[in-house]
Amino acid sequence: MKISIRLNQLYFLFAAFLIAVLALESKAEHHSGSTGHSLEELAKAAHRSAVNIARNASRHPVETLEFFGLEPDMTVIEILPAGGWYTEIIAPYVAEEGKLYAAHFSPNASLAYMPPNLRLFEQKITDAPELYGKITVRHLNPPHEVAIAPPASADLALTFRNVHNWIMAGQEHEYFTTFYASLKPGGVLGVVEHRAKPGSSREVMETTGYVTEAYVKEIAAAAGFEFAGSSEVNANAKDQTAYPRGVWTLPPSYRMGDQNKDAYTAIGESDRMSLKFIKPN
Repeated sequence: MKISIRLNQLYFLFAAFLIAVLALESKAEHHSGSTGHSLEELAKAAHRSAVNIARNASRHPVETLEFFGLEPDMTVIEILPAGGWYTEIIAPYVAEEGKLYAAHFSPNASLAYMPPNLRLFEQKITDAPELYGKITVRHLNPPHEVAIAPPASADLALTFRNVHNWIMAGQEHEYFTTFYASLKPGGVLGVVEHRAKPGSSREVMETTGYVTEAYVKEIAAAAGFEFAGSSEVNANAKDQTAYPRGVWTLPPSYRMGDQNKDAYTAIGESDRMSLKFIKPN
């Protein structure tokens, strides 16, 4: 009888141990991409330059992507990825199970810096096919080129510090309408943007690079999105938003050169909002 009780106790202990191990494995899989690498690992991986890794401290890519709900099996649109700072993390994370569309500049864009920027990005992904070979590059140039993914196909669309450029061009509504059309019902739009003081004027937003949270929400709502939440992961209370050359006064741009550079370095990169919107079902 005692032996039977002891065997039952051992059985239950073993079962509890097995459940705990499986739970840990499940948690590890949840936080790892389809290549087996977690966001934390990819953010500081060897394929990223020391300069890009150093900016993790200001951009908080892991916490930001987790807030927006990135999963390895998602169809993702990265909107105007520039040199691919975030692409270096997102692309390998979704490489096996998901899909990444890079909605980059058009070779037909009117601004001179855009086509060369596109070519540099294309060269970057061509040079490392093991990391970026599954990226589909699309051109984003409203109103002429807006097919950045098949209609209603994407789970997640992400834009980092781009909204002020669209406001300056008077095209912010065209861009958000494009994102809405590309996302499936229930899909998420994640927006990171330099944050202006509440009540700042349109002129401030057109000239300084800072945008109010209220106006981003207004643009999104006009396109049909519902606001789903915000995060302060990219906030910077030291940023007072009023500088001679707007947000570009601060690092990493330093458009004032060496003038007051130490003071601007002490402030750090801009105060940024991180907003999540959902396309209704």
